[in-house]
Formats: sequence, C-alpha cells, structure tokens
Amino acid sequence: MSTSARMLQLLSLLQTHRFWPGTELSSRLEVSERTLRRDIERLRDLGYDVDASRGVAGGYQLRAGNALPPLLLDDDEAVAIAVGLRTAAAGLVAGMGDTSAQALGKVVALMPPRLRRRMDAVTSQTDSLPWGGRVSLDAGVLGVLAQACRDDEALTFVYQAPSAEPAQRRVEPHRLVMLGSRWYLLAYDRVRHDWRSFRVDRVSAPMTTGQTFRPREIPGGDAAAYVQAGIRARPAAHDVSVVLQAEPDVVARRVGRWGDVEPAEGGCRLRMQVDDLGWPVMILVGIDADFTVERPAELAELVAKAGERFARSGARS
Repeated sequence: MSTSARMLQLLSLLQTHRFWPGTELSSRLEVSERTLRRDIERLRDLGYDVDASRGVAGGYQLRAGNALPPLLLDDDEAVAIAVGLRTAAAGLVAGMGDTSAQALGKVVALMPPRLRRRMDAVTSQTDSLPWGGRVSLDAGVLGVLAQACRDDEALTFVYQAPSAEPAQRRVEPHRLVMLGSRWYLLAYDRVRHDWRSFRVDRVSAPMTTGQTFRPREIPGGDAAAYVQAGIRARPAAHDVSVVLQAEPDVVARRVGRWGDVEPAEGGCRLRMQVDDLGWPVMILVGIDADFTVERPAELAELVAKAGERFARSGARS
C-alpha cells in the first residue's frame, strides 16, 4: 500500500472520533508502530488535530472531523480547487453556479483549519468580472498573494513587466481581481508611492515581510473597476463595434463592464477595446442572436473562419 493510500485509510479510521489503540491501528494498516507514529506526524503537519496518549494502553484520537474523512490536500491543491470552484460559482461556466457554490462550501468544511485558511484567502480576496476564460497561474503564488491581501501584510516579489528587465517590487497588497482571462493584484507600491495593478502571471517569488499595514482607501472604492479603468486607459489593439439583433440588457448581462452596450436599430450595438479578438468572438458565440460586425475587418474575417469551421464540424457529426 502506498503512503498516500495508507494516510487516507488512517484518516478514514480516525474520523469516527473513537479512541484507537496504537497496536490496533498498526495491525489494521499493516505497519510498524514506528511507521504509524510518522504517519500521525504527517497528519499533524497538514493541520489535523490528533491527540496521542503514551504507555501500554496508548493510542490516538482525532479531535475534530466530519461525517466524511477530511481531505488530504497540500496548499497548491487547495488553492487549485478554490480557483476552479470559485470560477464556476461566479457563473463563468453556464449552469454550474449553484452546484459549484454548494460544492465549494462542502470542500471547505472538510478541510483542516490551516488549509481552510489558505483556500478562504483566495475566495475572499478576489473580485471578478464576466468572461474569466482559462486561468494559467502558479497556485503557490496565487495563495501567497491572497493571504497577504487578507492579512494586510506587505509583500515583496519579482515582477516581469513587458519590454523590461525583472524588477523587485515592495507593495501593500489589497485585492485580487479576475478580469477577462487574467488575474491582477491591486496594490499600493511603496517605492513609487502610488497604486499599481500587477498581472499575477508575471509575478514570481512572492514573500511576505511579516510587516502589517493599515489598509488604504482604494480609489473609487471598487478594486475591479479601478483595475479595469487602468487597462482601458492603455491603447488597445482593436476598436470593436458589432450590431446585434438582441435586447440591450441581454447583451449587457453577458458582457458586464468589459464592453459598452447601447440601443441601435433592430437591437443594440456592442463596443469593446481589446487586444485579443478571440474575446469578442467568444462573447458573440455565447449570445443567441444574429449580428453584423462593423469593425474591425479582422474580426469579420475571424468570425467567418469560425463559422466555416463550425459548419464543417457540424456536417461531420
């Protein structure tokens, strides 16, 4: 039996909350008492409260638990579950919002306090806007940033800005913002004495300093709006305009604050400033309505190619 399988079996036994003599546990797991002691220490390192008594009648008992065995997860796995379930619970995966929210609550309830704290940090310290897309991040980095945001603890990290050498940054982290296909850290830069948003996928080697700070007032009071405004202020590669035969409120709910929707003859007009034309294509596919691309020409070409590809795929099926 592998160590992981043995640990899960040990947890399954301990979760009954009964007192288990060490000899009985060793016999059930088919290991020596020395190996059993090492397994118990591994559980404690993961945050499980296991009481032990020594002597001839010595044994072990789990102090707290649930109807199911506690989850055996490391920090990065806990963060990965939090990100996946939170994304689905936010409505980014159609039809999975309520189910994912319930699952997230159950997973958190089964975790020991230390991992629950790490996971809660990600869920409580993240603001999001629609269309999260795929997230490709280092779970360890994301977990450190989230906990620092919640604990009001200053951070240092290496940041790789575009067309620049990696640089050390010292910041007061405030919020994580999931915007489009990117995650951002909104923080007050202690060197530049100003607010900055950092793309999390460009952050490496984050380290907490042990120094807490008094949270500052976020400009405008809305972290997601502030990060989005900063991105919009940067020149975008494409100015998108599409007329859809759909009610404005339907399109507005789909796009959120990432685009502007205004009434137009026969429906509404969607305007977006984007660097990646895949975004508006993804949005248009998700809206059940005919549309006309006004600009740019590259978007019209991309839509036409996507339509041809879908038609070919449908014909083969």
